[in-house]
Amino acid sequence: MSLPYGPNWYAATMGTGIVAVVLPGLPFQVPGGATVALAFWVAASLLLTATVTVMLVSLRRDPALLRRHYDDPVMSHFYGAPAMAFMTVGAGAVGVGRDVLGVSVALGLGVVLWSVGTGLGLWTAVAVPYRAITRHQVGDDSATGGWLMPVVPPMVSATTGAALVPHLAAGQARETLLMVCYAFFGLTVVAGFLVLNQLWQRLVRHGALAPAALPTVWIVLGFLGQSTTAVHHLGELAPAVVPDYGHALSMLAVCYGVPVWGFTVLWIVLALALTVRQIRDGLPMAPTWWSFTFPIGTVATGSSALASATGLALFEVGAGLATLGLLVGWVAAAYATVRLFKRSPERPRTEPVLQSDGCIWIVEVQH
Repeated sequence: MSLPYGPNWYAATMGTGIVAVVLPGLPFQVPGGATVALAFWVAASLLLTATVTVMLVSLRRDPALLRRHYDDPVMSHFYGAPAMAFMTVGAGAVGVGRDVLGVSVALGLGVVLWSVGTGLGLWTAVAVPYRAITRHQVGDDSATGGWLMPVVPPMVSATTGAALVPHLAAGQARETLLMVCYAFFGLTVVAGFLVLNQLWQRLVRHGALAPAALPTVWIVLGFLGQSTTAVHHLGELAPAVVPDYGHALSMLAVCYGVPVWGFTVLWIVLALALTVRQIRDGLPMAPTWWSFTFPIGTVATGSSALASATGLALFEVGAGLATLGLLVGWVAAAYATVRLFKRSPERPRTEPVLQSDGCIWIVEVQH
């Protein structure tokens, strides 16, 4: 029994792989953390392989599937998920996979996955908004947290690209990659806050999102946490790579990161309140439950980054709490996914029909 393929299923790889990224970067030691991180990276790698395989099999059966997803005003935004899934697994390879693969193989895999994810991410950052402008029917109440998905991948490129900068030869190549990563950072910061404003307006004017789509409010944390992480990782490299102005870039890590961390806390409280309210009324299991994982994981990496930059216990506590939230979210999302697959009926011909509220319905197609 299975559910129909959709790019949103790559979120399971993102949500699993981020655990392998978070644990080694915490500002304190976690007993057995390295082993757990490696296990989650292996699991994420297997999930990525399985999802790509399912996608290819689905395309053989239905060559127009990707086009229909791209044309759909809900599912198209999740085209950002494959890009981030590739880069998350790549970051895990460089960070913890080297213990199994060896440094050279792990670095090579990281470069390949970063390149593929970056290319896909730049495409989604342009192509999905273009499609929304030229073809999708978008109402005043259409915005969800999923609208951030296509514009966040370049920020993930900036974060994971920072780990590749030191491996380039000093000079033009290293400086160029650093500046490109800062450009990716800027791309997502501007686009992300524009989308966040649209989501804020939708929530204030039209109320909470539909039950199945409500978990996507947590995706906002992915944008906020990832940007805090990216500006720190790049800022650590800047003084050595571009000494003429690197100090100013390194200071940006705190000047940008701390205020955004404050807004991140506000959004966590708001998202938690909306989620608890919906749980009381009934929160249906859906693939959107993976929104409880990767975004919270980036809050952990962002808090760890600020702890490293400032030495303050405040951010260490924040990193610990976010990591705990990530693990709880992962258990909930994994449980929901298993239940969804068990409930999914076998049908002779099925097709996903996506509604504007983010719900996914499976209907039998008669020909």
